[in-house]
Amino acid sequence: MQEYPIKRGLTNDLETRVVAEFRTCFGLEPEKTAKGYRITFGALRRLDVTIGVGGKSVIIDTESDMKVSDEVIIDTNKRFRKYLDAVTGFSTKERVKRAKTPV
Repeated sequence: MQEYPIKRGLTNDLETRVVAEFRTCFGLEPEKTAKGYRITFGALRRLDVTIGVGGKSVIIDTESDMKVSDEVIIDTNKRFRKYLDAVTGFSTKERVKRAKTPV
C-alpha cells in the first residue's frame, strides 16, 4: 500500500478524476468498493484506489499477477504510471523526488 500526495489545486475534483482516469488510462469502468474504487487489468489482479484523509492524497493498494508475459507487465506498468501522473498531478520524477525528501 502506498500513499501519494496530490498537487495543490487538483484536490477539488479528485474523486471525479480518479474515476475518469481509470477510463482514460485503462479503458475500464472501476468497481465502487466500500472505501474507494477497484479494477483488474493486465498484470494487476487488483488495483484499489482510496481517497486519503482530507482529499489531499490517494492510497493505492495493488496485487500483481506474476504469471503474465513481459509484454503485459510492461504495458500495465506504463498505464499505471500514466494513471498516477494524471491523478496526482506529479510526474514520476517529481514523485520519486518527493518520496526521498524527509518530512
